[in-house]
Amino acid sequence: MGRFKSAFLKVLNRTLNPLTLRAAHSGRGPFALVEHVGRRTGRTYEAPVILARVPEGFVTELTYGSDVNWYRNVVAGGGRVLYRGEWFRITAVEPYAVRAGLRAFGPFRSAILRLLRRREFRLLRVASEG
Repeated sequence: MGRFKSAFLKVLNRTLNPLTLRAAHSGRGPFALVEHVGRRTGRTYEAPVILARVPEGFVTELTYGSDVNWYRNVVAGGGRVLYRGEWFRITAVEPYAVRAGLRAFGPFRSAILRLLRRREFRLLRVASEG
């Protein structure tokens, strides 16, 4: 990962993430939470994300690419999603087609994703823990 990208992600983790984590925990707003275990540390972490609900699970767009820790940890060892107050266990992670990913986010969000030229979507297959 480049130096600038790494520094940018550290700033996000210390400033914006605490606010979005609170929103995700409350179950209100656009944010969901991915809980994952560090590959090296074994510690549990939380990452705020924006997900789209689809019949197979949730679609996420990898805004910062596939090198971010939450994604790498989920691929390596699984994790959980907190979505609108309900926990789901991640059972698989799969590539998701760009058109289908854009469609999953609905007209408004997909327009923004198109403007930002976002093209890296993943399907998080889940099982309810409830």
